[in-house]
Amino acid sequence: MTVTDPAGGLQTLIARRRADGGFPEQPGGDYRPDATAWVIHCLAAYQLHGEIASAARARLKASQYADGSIPVTANHPEAFWPTFPGALAFSGVTEYREAHDRAIGFILGVVNKKLPHEESSLDFPKGLVPGWPWTNHTHTWVEPTAMAVRALTLAGRADHERTLSGIRLLIDRQLPDGGWNYGSTVVFDQYLNPMPVPTGMALWALSGHVERTKVAGSLRYLQGRLSGLVTPHSLGWALIGLSSWQVPVDNGHELAVDCLSRQQRYGAYNTTHLAILLYAMEQLRTQVPDNV
Repeated sequence: MTVTDPAGGLQTLIARRRADGGFPEQPGGDYRPDATAWVIHCLAAYQLHGEIASAARARLKASQYADGSIPVTANHPEAFWPTFPGALAFSGVTEYREAHDRAIGFILGVVNKKLPHEESSLDFPKGLVPGWPWTNHTHTWVEPTAMAVRALTLAGRADHERTLSGIRLLIDRQLPDGGWNYGSTVVFDQYLNPMPVPTGMALWALSGHVERTKVAGSLRYLQGRLSGLVTPHSLGWALIGLSSWQVPVDNGHELAVDCLSRQQRYGAYNTTHLAILLYAMEQLRTQVPDNV
């Protein structure tokens, strides 16, 4: 174990690369653009394995459509969610500026469906699309909206009307006592419970956009849940959400190392979750939001 490779996690991750430069979700599996994008984002945070990241970006670009979208598979072009992490993977790399700009253009053009009875405290102008769905012409969810806001922010579009509406939507979907569920706040007149993953993602997206008082309850929620999180996805996003707001987590590294060690008992984590946990560990170490 070294400082630059916590618990050998990065070595485990890069050992999964395919001959074509991309990454699968499971060792030995087929290429997945979303997994590939998260590996790139993780390696960029560590500033390591540049050649591997470059080859992965080339594979990711090869799966990008002319409209800028990156579908999960060629058989399902409407399932465009890999475009969000894909934009993050291309961000800041001169060689992939055109691919990045096309991905951002696609994200700006995504539309979502709104239920006739869907209620919101927001007063959106007629025709303004407030958030993002997972697939085109479906309903808004917290996670894709958070990823879109993050991608647009890093692309220098923080003041774009779509970014601002996404921020307003995330604040609107925050539960009264803090935290986020995956979509609506209320079902059958009952408030839903907050969940670590969408809470961490929303905090990550909102960092630098809103006052701390707006999300104080959500930060407290994650702090209270942290020690009980044992999966790489939940723990990873909780750590990312907290570190994005520079909240000290004294035992964060130990929790993450323990989580990595559970693969010996339960089997290999999928690539996306492993990359997110490793990215979280580096963000926790630096305690500096990467959009500043």
